[in-house]
Amino acid sequence: MAGVHAYQEFKKGTLLLQEGQRADAYYCLDAGMIRSFATNPSGNAITTGFTCPGQIAIEVASLFLGLPTEENMQALTDCRVWKISLEAFQVLFNEIPAFATWGRDWMTQALLTHKLRALRMITETAPERYLRLQEEQPEILKVAPLKYIASYLGITDSSLSRIRKEIRG
Repeated sequence: MAGVHAYQEFKKGTLLLQEGQRADAYYCLDAGMIRSFATNPSGNAITTGFTCPGQIAIEVASLFLGLPTEENMQALTDCRVWKISLEAFQVLFNEIPAFATWGRDWMTQALLTHKLRALRMITETAPERYLRLQEEQPEILKVAPLKYIASYLGITDSSLSRIRKEIRG
């Protein structure tokens, strides 16, 4: 099935998916960075994730269950993506066994990643979470504004500044 991925470019700040919409596709990020975020009851935008080149930006519940999303996906930088519609995904998934295997493997890894993140938000200190992010995804620290990193780590901007200062010595 040729041409199932559509090439798209998004300018910095563009919303790829907005709260209340239903996702109809996912994005393979070729270049740039995407931030996922939700709004808490106080009206604050809380970063829930980052998508870096080579990763997939997807809102699983909305895409596969047809639910309105509670998250937003925004281009943190200018981005180049390959977009695949749910319809094309389903055809590939049903017709190509290797694609189905890849999809299950990807979903398993994504589930594990999200579970570990939830546990680490409870079991690790803020400095430990920062150091883990620095070790596992240093590109986020190079590109994302500190306020987004702080909300992703579950801390205030001033706490993140203090932690960074202490780590530098």
